[in-house]
Amino acid sequence: MHKTLEITGKTVEEALKNALKELNVTEDKVEYSIIDEGSRGLFNFIGSKPAKILVTVKRDYVLEAKTFLRSVLDSMDIKAEIRIKEEDNVLNINLLGPKMGVIIGYRGETLDSLQYLVSLVVNKGHDIPYKRVVLDTENYRIKREETLKRLADKTAYKVRKSGRPFKLEPMNPYERRVIHSALQGNQTVYTYSEGEEPYRRIVVDIRREK
Repeated sequence: MHKTLEITGKTVEEALKNALKELNVTEDKVEYSIIDEGSRGLFNFIGSKPAKILVTVKRDYVLEAKTFLRSVLDSMDIKAEIRIKEEDNVLNINLLGPKMGVIIGYRGETLDSLQYLVSLVVNKGHDIPYKRVVLDTENYRIKREETLKRLADKTAYKVRKSGRPFKLEPMNPYERRVIHSALQGNQTVYTYSEGEEPYRRIVVDIRREK
């Protein structure tokens, strides 16, 4: 629930200042609407009416993401530092600590699942612009991307030599995108996906002369 406060002051500015003091937050953390702008009255005194505003504390999705991750890590008995940095509506979350292999899981499956859950927490309620969540540890994502690019090149070489299509093992959409992208400009082979999730896989095939 958002914390909401109805508050008065001699002016709207003063009412807002009073609200920030009472809620113990800075102005960028709240939204407010004016209920009554108030009036100074005769001679700035007789019949004066205070300004009244409704102030709502914005949802702190960064704190929610951190709290959620902390509870998951605690339940897994994993000690880790959680660093969160936001750039262009992308929430980059990095985990630092020992036992990070457990967080990564087989081929990053645990990391991907955790990333998906954090994204649900951050984007619940749709009251903020959509935030893309990227969860990483020990630069796993960059390393995995490099591994996939090498796999794409090796597979393309195999297909060129044999002249026959080659099916890769099932991958998640992100990993398939890396392979497709790596071979997009290749003159001798092309890629396509087949099968249903979670067993959808890439096929690398030779380009036939038309």
